[in-house]
Amino acid sequence: MPSKIIKRCPWATTPDMIAYHDAEWGVPLHDDTGLFEFLVLEGAQAGLSWETILRKRERYQQLFGGFDPAFVANVTPARIKRMMLDPGIVRNRAKIESAVSNARALLLVRQEFDTFDDYVWRFVDGKPICNRWRRMGEVPASTPQSEAMSRDLRARGFKFVGPTICYAFMQAVGMVNDHLLDCAFR
Repeated sequence: MPSKIIKRCPWATTPDMIAYHDAEWGVPLHDDTGLFEFLVLEGAQAGLSWETILRKRERYQQLFGGFDPAFVANVTPARIKRMMLDPGIVRNRAKIESAVSNARALLLVRQEFDTFDDYVWRFVDGKPICNRWRRMGEVPASTPQSEAMSRDLRARGFKFVGPTICYAFMQAVGMVNDHLLDCAFR
């Protein structure tokens, strides 16, 4: 008897991407550490494939103390220098330094909004936007919500948070559901 074919979004083609698509992408996330992780990883992904970042994710978790913002905020210039030699992450000084400065900015956001979760989810009024795309070509690179988030994050000192990165972050953490209509995981 043939196995049933499960329909997924067309970009989920490798084992790593399938696992990420099926278990994480578009699932609402309300944990500050997880949200910070995706903010760092989406920034690291700029100019690279998401599959590359997924393969490096475990090493990022090790080097960044499980993505604890308080840990990352205290990463020293000497540690950044050592990270630049580690092939397990994207060895881009600006991206590594942005993770540190973004952790510091996140800690300030928490002082104002109590949690980073409360802060980011306000850009979608606290509930996921469920789109109804039929083809990948319909999915936008950014939206008014991601543009607003980007502006606000940048005003607060965050780096590597342009509108496209913010939209990818919103998709990753379930603020936006961009699974195609025929995807079994929608």
